[in-house]
Amino acid sequence: MNQPGSYTDYHPRWHRTRVSTYWWLSRWSYFRFITRELSSVFVAWAVVFLLMLVRAAGQGPEAYSEFLRWSANPLVLLLNLLTLALVVFHAITWFNLAPQAMVVRMGGKRVPGSLIAASNYAAWAVVTALIAFLVLGA
Repeated sequence: MNQPGSYTDYHPRWHRTRVSTYWWLSRWSYFRFITRELSSVFVAWAVVFLLMLVRAAGQGPEAYSEFLRWSANPLVLLLNLLTLALVVFHAITWFNLAPQAMVVRMGGKRVPGSLIAASNYAAWAVVTALIAFLVLGA
């Protein structure tokens, strides 16, 4: 007879329903969630690409010209276009999630989520306009 707390050979098997590897394709909200999470890889690529550009510019005209030649490769261009689309998607979904991630109170009342998201979009527009002004020199 086994003592209480002693080892036994009996282990119950838990019921676990099988989940398909492609579970995230069954609903649009799941697909958006997974796409947003995977877009983080492309955000990282954008940072790496920018650091490579800064490094090439810092190494002189030859290195910068070589970087521009490499950047003109159709595969790199395609990757960067895909990256642009996914970074914009990432930003939009993040701005839309911001009201759930933070609660802002003013005068003892909660600020509506739509106002929080709208302020994010407004800040994005202002920063984009400022960068466009600095780059284009208008």
